[in-house]
Amino acid sequence: MPRSREAACHPALCLVVCMFLLVAPTGSARSQPAPAAGQAASAATPTPVPPTFSASVTREVLVAALGFLEPRTLEAHSARDFCVWGLDGLTAIDPTLSVTETQSAVSEPATAHTPGAAMAAEKTADASAHTPAVLNVLQGQTVIFSRTMPAADSNGAWADLVTAAMQAAWQHSSTLRDAGSDALLQGFFDELFNHLDPYSRYLGPSPAMSDRTRRTGNTGTVGLSLGQSGRTIVITAVNANGPAWEAGVDMGERLVSVNGRTTRGQDVATVQAWLDGDEHTSVTLGIAAKGHRTTTVRLERAQVPPETVFASTDGPFTVLRVTSFSTQTAEEISQYIDQVVDEPTPDAPSQTADRKKAAGIIIDLRGDRGGVLQQAVTTAALLLDHGVAVTTHGRNPLANHIWAVQGGDMTNGTPVAILVDGRTASAAEILASALADHRRAVVIGSETLGKGLVQVIGQMPNGGELFVTWSRNQAPLGWPIQGLGVMPQLCTSLGTDSLQAQISALKQGNTLQAEAVQMARAARYPVPVSKILEIRKHCPAAIGSDADIDAARALLSSPAAYRAALESVPDENSAPLH
Repeated sequence: MPRSREAACHPALCLVVCMFLLVAPTGSARSQPAPAAGQAASAATPTPVPPTFSASVTREVLVAALGFLEPRTLEAHSARDFCVWGLDGLTAIDPTLSVTETQSAVSEPATAHTPGAAMAAEKTADASAHTPAVLNVLQGQTVIFSRTMPAADSNGAWADLVTAAMQAAWQHSSTLRDAGSDALLQGFFDELFNHLDPYSRYLGPSPAMSDRTRRTGNTGTVGLSLGQSGRTIVITAVNANGPAWEAGVDMGERLVSVNGRTTRGQDVATVQAWLDGDEHTSVTLGIAAKGHRTTTVRLERAQVPPETVFASTDGPFTVLRVTSFSTQTAEEISQYIDQVVDEPTPDAPSQTADRKKAAGIIIDLRGDRGGVLQQAVTTAALLLDHGVAVTTHGRNPLANHIWAVQGGDMTNGTPVAILVDGRTASAAEILASALADHRRAVVIGSETLGKGLVQVIGQMPNGGELFVTWSRNQAPLGWPIQGLGVMPQLCTSLGTDSLQAQISALKQGNTLQAEAVQMARAARYPVPVSKILEIRKHCPAAIGSDADIDAARALLSSPAAYRAALESVPDENSAPLH
C-alpha cells in the first residue's frame, strides 16, 4: 500500500532592498558641542521616498494585455471596450474621480435665412454625427484630463490614452498615490474583467509568482518537510515528485546534517533554508533511521511541484484524495495505481496472478477546485481504454479542441467511485464527468460547482499574469459543465433516508437518480438559468461529509448496485457528442 505523504510547502523568498537617505544636519562646519549627560543625541530621520508612477511600464503592460485579450475572449470586444471598462478602476480606488465620455464641441449652424444657411446646417449635422468622442477624467467637477478617443481597435493608441489618464489621475489624487502604482493596474483589470466572466482575472507580479510556484513548484528544493523532536530534526513528509523520494529517503528518519553542517539544535526554518537553493545544484544530506548508522545521500535540487495526491486504505478499498490538478497530478495518480494493482490492499479478495484487479478505488475530489485541464484528461486516460474526455469550444480556433484518450485502463477494470461536493470544480469536474459519461465510474455526493470555463494564461512584461476565459467545456455526452455541474448517480445531500432508499434501490437494479442524471445529460448549450436551477435541485450542492465515503463503501461492496449506478447514465451511442 502506498505510503501517506504530506506536501512540503516552500514559500518563494522575496528580497526587498530598502534605500534610506540620511540627511546631514545643516549649519556651521565647526564641531558641535556634545549633548549634555543623560540627553539622547537626535538621530537623523530618513526622508520618505515618494511613490512613483512608471508610465513606460504601465504602457508596456497595457499594450501586451490588449493584444492578448482581443483574439481570445469568448465574445468579441475592442480595445476601446476594454479600456473604457478598465478606467472605472480609478473610481473604485478614489470615488472622487470619475470617467466620462463626451462629444467634441461643434459650432452652431448659422440661423440667418440666407441661401446657404440650410446647406450649412445640414453639413454641421453630418459632421456632428462623425465627431470623435472625447474621454474625460474628472475630480469632483473639475476636468483633470481630456483626450479624443482613437479608433476602437488601435491597441497602441488606447494604451497611450489610458497611461496618460492614469498619470493625470495619479498627479491629482493622493488616494491613488497612497494605494500605489500596482493598485492602478489591478483596479484597471478588475473593472475590465467585471464585464466578462467570474473567472478571468489579473495577478500582479508578487501574487503571480506565488501562483506559478503553486502550479509548478519552487526553484531548487529536494522535496522534504521537516519537524523537530527535541534538538533533533526529523523528516515528516517526502514529496513523491522530488529528488528525495527517488533516492529512497523516508518519513521518520532523522536529518543529521546538510552539507556537513550539523542540524542538532537548529530550528526547522533554518534547516529548511539549507535544503533550498538554485535548481540543478547539489546538496549532501546525512540521514539516520532509528537504530541505524548515518548514511550520506547526495541530491540534485530541482523544481518540485506540490504533492496533490494522498493515498490511504478503507478496508479493501484504496482511497486517492486529490486536492488539485498541478503539473504532476496524473503522474502521482499513475504511481499509486501501479502500487494498488501490483499490491492489492490486505483485505482485498484474492485475484489470479494475471488479473491483478483491486477491490475498488475511491477518488476523492471533494473540495478540489481544479487546476491544469491537461492533467484531468491524462488522469482520465489512466482509467479509460479510449474515448473523448472533454471538448472545448471558444471563439479562437486554438481554443477548440477534442481531448481524446486511448492507451488502456491501468486498473484492469477495477470498480471506481468518485466523491464530489459543491466545491468540486473545473478540472476535477472534467475528470468526474469523463469517467461517469463513459460508464467507467460512479459519481457520489452532491451537485458540483459548475465551473466549465477554461482560462488561458498570458505573461505580462511586469511579471504579472492575465487569466482569460477563452473556451467552454463540454462533457463527452455533449452537455455543458458551466452552470450545470456534475449530477451524481448517488446523491448524498438529500438526507440519510433518501440515501438509504437510493442504495437499496440500486441493489435491486433500480436507480432513483436516473431521471435527474438523464435530464442533466440531455441539456445543451446555452442552458437557461431556470433550467439549470430545475436540474440542480434534484441533488443540491453541499459540503462533503462522512456519508459520502460510507455510500462509496456500500456501493463498491455490491456489484449489482455498482452496475445499476453506472447504467443510469445514457449510453454514449444514444447521446450525440454535439
